[in-house]
Amino acid sequence: MKPAACLRESARVKLALARTHGKQFARAVALLKRAIRRGNKVLLFGNGGSAADAQHLAAELVGHFIRERRALPAIALTTDTSALTAIGNDYGYERVFSRQIEALAKRGDVVIAISTSGSSPNVIDGIRAARAAGAEVIGLTGARGVGLAAECDVVFVVPSSSSPRIQEAHIAIGHILCEAVDEIG
Repeated sequence: MKPAACLRESARVKLALARTHGKQFARAVALLKRAIRRGNKVLLFGNGGSAADAQHLAAELVGHFIRERRALPAIALTTDTSALTAIGNDYGYERVFSRQIEALAKRGDVVIAISTSGSSPNVIDGIRAARAAGAEVIGLTGARGVGLAAECDVVFVVPSSSSPRIQEAHIAIGHILCEAVDEIG
């Protein structure tokens, strides 16, 4: 596909999200703001490109996004290679996120689970652990992500089956959420 066609398709996907996901944005922002105002934290995870997105968004929350404000409590569960490899070795890769959630999540926290396919067993297991801990779950997935969608309190289903377009939309969603919580101060 030519660059101009890729950009048009990326814009089409994001415009479709704008038309169809207004309620999801409002609900996700409300969950995040409530958690942060109450002293809770945001935990983020995913595999591959989604792991990179989790780290990127956690950094935006802890640092700052657009305006200077206090640091917000966010942790990407994808950054501790010792925990990931020990848990993967001892419990299996399916448990690399759920085991960390068991240790870190509590009622009132918000978990952001990111899976392009929506079918990653370790992401779904992490979501289930979060719900068991009393955390609320925001999911980001693609058009085929029905398995993940059913497990979340709020879900953004990107209307595409193209991994690049889904991942582009995921970071746009994440940036919108970061911009909204920047207002907390």
